[in-house]
Amino acid sequence: MTIRVLLADDQALLRSAFRVLVDSEPDMEVVGEASDGAEAVRLASEAAADVVLMDIRMPGTDGLAATRLISSDPALDHVRVVILTTFEVDDYVVQSLRAGASGFLGKGAEPEELLNAIRIAHGGEALLSPTATKGLITRFLAQGDGDDGRDPARSDRLGTLTGREREVLVQVAGGHSNDEIAERLEVSPLTVKTHVNRAMAKLGARDRAQLVVIAYESGLVRPRTD
Repeated sequence: MTIRVLLADDQALLRSAFRVLVDSEPDMEVVGEASDGAEAVRLASEAAADVVLMDIRMPGTDGLAATRLISSDPALDHVRVVILTTFEVDDYVVQSLRAGASGFLGKGAEPEELLNAIRIAHGGEALLSPTATKGLITRFLAQGDGDDGRDPARSDRLGTLTGREREVLVQVAGGHSNDEIAERLEVSPLTVKTHVNRAMAKLGARDRAQLVVIAYESGLVRPRTD
């Protein structure tokens, strides 16, 4: 299956470079280019994109607003957004995840990292690495907008999970893969996948990245302080 990629960046030179890179891969192709967020939302539907590489800072509708529009549209439920960032403003990283992005990547990433990010996002995984970056995200997510960072609505929704599903959710929030979780909990990877999928369905999460957001904003998992 060919992964259909949409490029959203106001810099034509960067879009051209990304297009050459993506189109060089046999399992993916660029199906459109957008210079602002509004155009990205429109093309995500018209071009039937699977993954959108989305810049944050664009004129008019920025990347965060565009990500929210895409992630909230049931017709675009299959579309995954990877935010491109320079890591200059840490809060942008958190906002991108809360907006519905599957993860983020630095514009200075190596070509193989970018291609891998597209494949990971398309597969429904979360782009929450390296470890230091995951720590940054979870620290900001846990702060939230209130005194303890806990979202009561999300906390209540955790009550729909079984004990095992909550265990798996904690492990997902720690950035562990299905194989790693299976080893830790002494179950099969298939069983872990089943629990992850059920947790996503019950909590209304689009992918694993959103499960991480829910785990921290609900207070189920707290940030490390070291």
